[in-house]
Amino acid sequence: MSLLPTLLALASVSPAATPAAGERPNVVLIMTDDQGYGDLGAHGNPVIQTPRLDRLAAESVELAAFYVSPVCAPTRASLLTGRYHQRTGVMSVTSGYETMDADEVTLAEVLGAAGYRTALFGKWHLGEYYPWVPHAQGFDEYVGFRPGHLDDDYFDPVLEHNGQPLPTRGYITDILTDHAIRFVEDNRERPFFVYLPYNAPHTPLFVPERYARPYFDRGLPERTALVYGMIQSIDENVGRLLDRLDALDLARDTIVIFLSDNGPIWGWSEASPARYNAGLRAQKFTVFEGGIRVPFFIRWPGRLEPGLRLDEPAAHIDVLPTLLDYCGVDLPAGVEIDGVSLRRLLEGGPWPARTLFMQYALETTRDPAPHPGSVARTRRFKMVQGRDTAPWGRERPPVPNRLFDLLADRGEQNDLAMEVPERLAALDRQYTAWWQEVTARRGFARHAIEIGHPEENPVVLTPHHARASGNLQFLGFRGLRRERVGPHPTGVAGDWLSGWTELEQKAVWKVDVQRSGVYEVVLRLRCPASDAGSRVRVTVGETRIEGLVPEAPLPVGEWRSWTLGRGPLTRGEQPLTIRALSRPGDTVMELAAVELRWLGPSSL
Repeated sequence: MSLLPTLLALASVSPAATPAAGERPNVVLIMTDDQGYGDLGAHGNPVIQTPRLDRLAAESVELAAFYVSPVCAPTRASLLTGRYHQRTGVMSVTSGYETMDADEVTLAEVLGAAGYRTALFGKWHLGEYYPWVPHAQGFDEYVGFRPGHLDDDYFDPVLEHNGQPLPTRGYITDILTDHAIRFVEDNRERPFFVYLPYNAPHTPLFVPERYARPYFDRGLPERTALVYGMIQSIDENVGRLLDRLDALDLARDTIVIFLSDNGPIWGWSEASPARYNAGLRAQKFTVFEGGIRVPFFIRWPGRLEPGLRLDEPAAHIDVLPTLLDYCGVDLPAGVEIDGVSLRRLLEGGPWPARTLFMQYALETTRDPAPHPGSVARTRRFKMVQGRDTAPWGRERPPVPNRLFDLLADRGEQNDLAMEVPERLAALDRQYTAWWQEVTARRGFARHAIEIGHPEENPVVLTPHHARASGNLQFLGFRGLRRERVGPHPTGVAGDWLSGWTELEQKAVWKVDVQRSGVYEVVLRLRCPASDAGSRVRVTVGETRIEGLVPEAPLPVGEWRSWTLGRGPLTRGEQPLTIRALSRPGDTVMELAAVELRWLGPSSL
């Protein structure tokens, strides 16, 4: 059920309304991470201070019923491709399910082909290995980090610049904005596209004291005070960028969009204290309004009516076609998208009825299924089958299909399933047809990690992309500010493997060797002196590389790089397995990464 014909119909404009190549507008696309609909003064929050974002809202057209996915990576995939994330290979946020197909066509690639300079400053979260990285997906300039979590605190972080480490000084939100401003200054004589996906206010909740202190002084809970402080920092930085556009006389030539990637997160159970979210139900990870309805402002001075507020539903899949329409850039031949250009809506024209769809549930990540996590949303009604909280590691009974009239009941409190069953049945049929179509063309197997690329050598395999057996645990820093170490059921960025006490335990990565030749294998590990001496083996295809684990009595979170050995690998897809053959002490080791470096042809 591709919506490409609808896109073409809605996007058609008179030739005079389409800008010439030399008159194309610049684009600044700003996205925050875990900022809820209610985390703005403009949306009625009585505490938070967001004067610059409130001013941006007043200067923009606001889409008040704008939808994204309930978690990070699926939203990012849809935003950059105009396609439902299931089509792109992105199903969740970790374990390889966050990796977008390399042949997906991104907004940066389309605009770049039309003469735009393109840049990303911030969080990518659509693939950690080449070729699924920003500088291979259309971005000329990239400063930020690849995974869903920055494995560092937010002060003086080591970021990445086009594939190379970049040590920085300062607070990360300031740093990313500085790079965006510099890019705008350097490219003000030609059209540019800046994608600025801030990682704030995502955990860990680090922020300069001066931003959070006023909220602590008002007696707010720690999490809320820190989040509000991080959003206030974002507010200040968005203001700096907008001021620079004004100073360079670029504001009237620049489309600015502001949104968030999903709803807020305040805890993992119904009992967790919620922060203000404008009456929306539930939070991140859920498909209720609190998880998927976010702020959306689009500003183009002189072209779009400031202060206009529209309640027509729209979504992340619509951003790409809308921007291409305004920029006068065509989709490449053969590229099909699900979104439609919102231009006619934004300019006050007639708007046809449509149905938006969504599916996401943590418990079906490894075995995709249409339910739970299903949504079909029309102008008035919403069918939803989902939970109010994430089912972390426990069985939950099935949930029913529910129906809400969002024009009368934005908080989703009055289930109409029994009152208008025919409406629910109709939406369920639409949803089922959509699910069958959107999942028909591809499976959901994870990508094999490509190693041996000339463009990225070595490749560092991290634990959360492995399948671990036995009692191996994914451990990592948890808490609001990384205060403790705790487990995660599948692992996330920055985690390591622990609890290695049995010889039957192993970790397996699926790799795809791009160049045959000799590879060096390096392990990043910790091991107390009393446990040193375990024999471990890494197997890739027919090659086995073994060695004795050295002592590495380091503090938690610090690692020794130890060369296990080298051996020949042949081109092709194969599993990489690491296991212990002997264990003289209590544990084998804790493992943070496996590094593979191509050294040269096997004849050397």
